[in-house]
Amino acid sequence: MAFIWSPALAELSYPPDCPFNTARVPRTRELLRSFGLLQDEVAPRAASRAELEKFHTGRYLDELERAATGELRVEGLHMGLGTPETPVFKDLYAYATGAAGATLTGADLILDDKADIVFSAWGGFHHAFPERASGFCYINDIVLACQHLAAHGKRVLCLDVDAHHGDGTEAAFYARRDVLTISMHESGKTLYPWCGFETEIGEGEGHGYNVNIPLPAESYDDIYYSAFDKIVVPLIGAYRPDVIVMELGMDALAGDPLTHLRLTNNAYADVLRRLRRFNIPMLVAGGGGYHVRNTVRGWALAWKTLCGEDEHDLSIGMGGMLIANTEWAGGMRDHVLPMHPEVRAVVEPAVHETIARLQQTVFPIHGLPAAS
Repeated sequence: MAFIWSPALAELSYPPDCPFNTARVPRTRELLRSFGLLQDEVAPRAASRAELEKFHTGRYLDELERAATGELRVEGLHMGLGTPETPVFKDLYAYATGAAGATLTGADLILDDKADIVFSAWGGFHHAFPERASGFCYINDIVLACQHLAAHGKRVLCLDVDAHHGDGTEAAFYARRDVLTISMHESGKTLYPWCGFETEIGEGEGHGYNVNIPLPAESYDDIYYSAFDKIVVPLIGAYRPDVIVMELGMDALAGDPLTHLRLTNNAYADVLRRLRRFNIPMLVAGGGGYHVRNTVRGWALAWKTLCGEDEHDLSIGMGGMLIANTEWAGGMRDHVLPMHPEVRAVVEPAVHETIARLQQTVFPIHGLPAAS
């Protein structure tokens, strides 16, 4: 187990009016330490310019550096900089490259057999393209890590459960089969970046190796399990990856101010428990999550699950430490959310149709039986 922690990154931040709040990571660490669940911290290394240029162009990186000094040129505007979703601020380049270095550190730990499970909550910037910033994302650490692992001969599964479709990651591997990308997200019919439909299944060598599971607004835990168990689990078994790179955005949780899904953090914990049964090394990055308290709680539960800890009454203390914050004394799992029958009547048919379509189009490519 390795938790990537950087005091230097903790000092950096997005603008105070930006929904992307970097305090999530320090707060998650603080909570885990209070529970006695954090003994394996690893400091990240820096990402070199050469590593960054394995996905991003040199002139784009130059514009990011300029923008961080306050110089936003027309070229930078054309690269997506300076919007409400891609603000220009002094910590921009240091934070983006630092997060990339943290995720690459996790990949190195797995390659060097120094860890089987790595969590770098700093990363998860899946909207960044080679020469375009988008959706709070400037450097695509997910792509860089997957490329790094694949370059060392690993079969990589990139599993993205952020509420937003990982369009930058999809584009990077759309014509490749050494990285299987699977994204479970709110449908592009109702959420940015307005893409990621089940018909997008890759091209050329990558045909069948890009899988999207769009979920209707108001989707809830039970239907999420159904899609995961009927699509993701069989594909993992068929593809047999050497490593899983996971974007664990918490913005699919009910109450997130930017999305419309209705998951509880039980869904994330139970999905992670399913993944652990495959006994495959995992590199987990953070991603979205715009309700800070829920995100912190969800990530803490995720780490606890990855550690193999069963949820129990935390009010008695762990690791010889009493829990000072009684807000968490009842445990980290959410209460089950009841779903109105009218919501189920809309959501279930749509998800089952998506499952059937993917079973028909993608499963045969991987030697799995198509839906009848």
